[in-house]
Amino acid sequence: MTSIENPGHIAVIGAGVMGEALISALISAGVKPDAISISEKREERARELIDTYGVRVEELVSNVLASDVLLLVVKPQDATSLLVEIKEVLRPQTLVISFVAGKSIGIISTLLGADLPIVRVMPNTPTLVGEGMAAISIGPSVSSEQSQFVRDFLSATGRVVEVDESLQDAVTAVSGSGPAYFFYFVEAMIKAGVDLGLSEAVANELTIQTIVGAAKLLSTSEKSPSTLRENVTSPNGTTAAALAFFSQSDLPTIVKKAMTAARDRSRELA
Repeated sequence: MTSIENPGHIAVIGAGVMGEALISALISAGVKPDAISISEKREERARELIDTYGVRVEELVSNVLASDVLLLVVKPQDATSLLVEIKEVLRPQTLVISFVAGKSIGIISTLLGADLPIVRVMPNTPTLVGEGMAAISIGPSVSSEQSQFVRDFLSATGRVVEVDESLQDAVTAVSGSGPAYFFYFVEAMIKAGVDLGLSEAVANELTIQTIVGAAKLLSTSEKSPSTLRENVTSPNGTTAAALAFFSQSDLPTIVKKAMTAARDRSRELA
């Protein structure tokens, strides 16, 4: 049985920024550090994670062989060779949790050559501060206990929603890539503020706090985004003038086309 209280041996393959965030989440959820082992070629990085979290470092094959839960947190271009390398040592009962963009449960299962319990996850970077959004898709061989384990530990990273796997590419376009759209818009606001005469420091502070405050208001209010927008928009006022320009520029279509491009690229990565 796999649970937060009794997870067995958890192997984390990929100790980058997201890998570290997931290690932190596991520990926050109640998993003891000595139950977690990472496989990391960079000795300095491995030592950093040992010192910070008290986890262990193991060679890839031995780590995978001993795993009850395997977290795949590698780049899509590295996933195929990794899966082929570990297929002979991965035990059939091991729960595989994949954070690899674009790789379907079917592809992972085929590359591993076994009908393993596999959960596919699309996280996003706010996971790093405990405000992430994770969309999970549950493979056919996953038990209810394994599914609950995934939900429990990912809840320590933010929020979790389950979607049909056919929608994972759309999830990538919305929440997976979404933070970058947000940061791009913030960059544009800061630049515009500077062009309007503000210093960069003031434009930066005004923009970021406005965005943070608006996000907090949106997350705590029972009102819809449309209603909140309307509450700020006086007829023929300054906000109305800016929104009218967005409308004339057909911002909704621009956003839709951009997100469609992200979804299509996610499909190509498969």
